[in-house]
Amino acid sequence: MSTSSAWEDRLKSLDASERDTLLGTSLSRRFTKLPLWLSHPANIGGFYGVLVSLAIILPYKFSQSDSVWISGWLFHSALLIAACLLLGFASSILAGLFKRFPLPPPRGILYPMPFIGFALLTIDRIDMVQIPSALSWFLLLLPGPMYVHLSWAPRWRLLCMIEDGKDPFAGMGNAEDEPKHAESMVGQDKEMLEVVDTFDEFEEE
Repeated sequence: MSTSSAWEDRLKSLDASERDTLLGTSLSRRFTKLPLWLSHPANIGGFYGVLVSLAIILPYKFSQSDSVWISGWLFHSALLIAACLLLGFASSILAGLFKRFPLPPPRGILYPMPFIGFALLTIDRIDMVQIPSALSWFLLLLPGPMYVHLSWAPRWRLLCMIEDGKDPFAGMGNAEDEPKHAESMVGQDKEMLEVVDTFDEFEEE
């Protein structure tokens, strides 16, 4: 039996809510398809740093002469990738120490930040307006490590436990009993039940 088949068999033995906790949303589900050694939080953080480094090539290219921009871009890219990698590694250590479960990152805040940071960096590099470099780099750097810290590092820890044959949900009770408990609290009020279901779906993300 292949490793992927064994992994799928372990997932099938879990409750639906537990599978959602392990797999997460579309981005996390892509990472779960990778081997655990490759999807280590440090590697995911470093991968984010690589993506940002590729995105900032143009601001560096058009802001300096041909003989200078490559060295500056390589230097800052190396710092960016190293910072993201080290932050991902630190998140994996903290997840192991505190044993917390994954939390949904604030997408409405994190998702626009790289684009805003890229725009501010571009404006600063072409000398349109003087913008503090720390602000641009902060906006570019934060989203990836924050996602890894809140969502992926705790989820990776749970996946490692499943891989080792352990039950990460032991002693937590059956999550499938929660909807029944909600129904007992609100009775037959259909509108209230819909609100509870919507809230549960938002939490699972």
